[in-house]
Amino acid sequence: MQTADDIHKKGWNSVLTIDTYQYWLAHNKVDEQDKQLLRKMTEREREDAFYRTLEFGTGGMRGELGPGTNRMNVYTVRKASEGLAQFLVDKGADAAKKGVAIAYDSRHQSDVFARVVAETVGTHGIPVYLFPTPHSTPELSFAVRKLGAAAGIVITASHNPPEYNGLKVYGDDGAQLPPDPAEELITYVNAVEDELSLQPKLFAELQESGLIRMLDSAIDQAYLQMVQNVEQCQANERDSELQIVFTPLHGTAGRPVTKLLANCGYENVTTVAEQMQPDPNFSTVDLPNPEEPAAFKLAIDYGERVNADILLATDPDADRMGVCVRNDKGKFTVLTGNQTGALVLYYLLSQKKANGTLPENGILYKTIVTSPFGETIANQFGVSVEDTLTGFKFIAENIKRSEQSGQHTFLFGYEESYGYLIDPAVRDKDAIQAVLLAVEAAAYYKKQGKTLYDVLQDLYATYGHFRETLHSITRKGKEGAEEIAQILRSLRENPPTVIAGREVLFAEDYNQGTRTEIATGEVTALTLPASNVLKFYLAGGAWCCVRPSGTEPKCKFYFGVCEESSEESDSALARMTEHFMRIVQ
Repeated sequence: MQTADDIHKKGWNSVLTIDTYQYWLAHNKVDEQDKQLLRKMTEREREDAFYRTLEFGTGGMRGELGPGTNRMNVYTVRKASEGLAQFLVDKGADAAKKGVAIAYDSRHQSDVFARVVAETVGTHGIPVYLFPTPHSTPELSFAVRKLGAAAGIVITASHNPPEYNGLKVYGDDGAQLPPDPAEELITYVNAVEDELSLQPKLFAELQESGLIRMLDSAIDQAYLQMVQNVEQCQANERDSELQIVFTPLHGTAGRPVTKLLANCGYENVTTVAEQMQPDPNFSTVDLPNPEEPAAFKLAIDYGERVNADILLATDPDADRMGVCVRNDKGKFTVLTGNQTGALVLYYLLSQKKANGTLPENGILYKTIVTSPFGETIANQFGVSVEDTLTGFKFIAENIKRSEQSGQHTFLFGYEESYGYLIDPAVRDKDAIQAVLLAVEAAAYYKKQGKTLYDVLQDLYATYGHFRETLHSITRKGKEGAEEIAQILRSLRENPPTVIAGREVLFAEDYNQGTRTEIATGEVTALTLPASNVLKFYLAGGAWCCVRPSGTEPKCKFYFGVCEESSEESDSALARMTEHFMRIVQ
């Protein structure tokens, strides 16, 4: 067999997939367990594991666990960490000495990867602040700001299946990096040619020298106190008998949420025992994703037993929250992210108006694939609304900009994919904040004899029957990525002019930065950053949007309508979705 040095001499970045595979198999830095997995690979598995380097994108990286350049493993994590360390060192001594905060969730190897990051960054003389146990993404964002760190890293794959893990990078404002600094960081990561050649110092050595510092409960306490401040009404305005069921879906939110609800006086909290402990296999659910109604199965069982008013679920890193409430037939129904966002927004704004704390320059930020339902509500309260690209980093970027200019006061940010933010002490979506405000809204309205479902129907009657849906196709591997690229290319070259009998009025191409009026061909410029997204506006207020996922091997198709009745909206949405997917396929 060729030695690692023989293979490396061929030019590590230009060798064929099989040579890169052989290089890993021969290298003395690849441990024996990984080599055994390499030897067992089929030809197809080998190609997928080595046909490219796992992409470090604008939000970090995410992929399947295992050996290979296109996998999440200690070697690719070390490469990303090396790039970040070099990035910070080149920013100057003042930036580097501020340090890096690191958190990790309950997934396979999350704690191992966190230690790899700490070792790699610490080797460059950069202080590391490491959470000693699994912690949430929003608390990592909070910690970066609280500690005055130069950057943050959280090891998580959010709500992906158990075979995935990932790494997300945060800037000194506690937000994921916006496009320009993210692209700069990417160049540093890509400049690390060989992840197998990196040899950081040992964890114990760095900890003894004070470069790795373990965080204590002080950050937890400060974070929970901040979250508690999102409360809007007094305890006597809420129904103290509200029955709550909560599940963290085997993730990081179990301890902070139960402590928070107890601190805020909610006594009737039932937790889903089978899902309270961190479990990297997520053994009680197919997907640990509160967007999936099936994830609520056990919570609904508990809810029936205790006659619950509201069920809440968070994903493994606690940045997404789902809500399930009783409908008009007394059965539990899982709300969409758009519905929950509209309910929480309406409650927040109505309370602030009643309390006299609604600012004249208040603003709501939402993404381009989020329902206009929330925008309609915000406008009724005199609150400005701005759309951002998909990804909470864009909402965070706008929060920062509004603070610097003083033009607006941030009130709420959300996206249809179950992400919400109330207090900008965190600069990412925060399921723990969202749990508290959703529970408070349910308790407030119960005092008035209403359920959250009742309030939602009232909002539909007032603002229109908004309906949205999401359809995804999953295409894994090299061939899948090519197929998704072809879908976008085809829609750009031959955009639809009629969808389900509705005329397409405008087509927006965020990659080109253009908005085209279909009837006249007139083109105007978009102001948002470039992104591989297409959006079509139809007659009657309907719309659809196509976006490849930045974190999963998926292409996502979003659809929305607003009609005069629930039945009309449901029917129109179904027709539009069916027709558009036929066009795609």
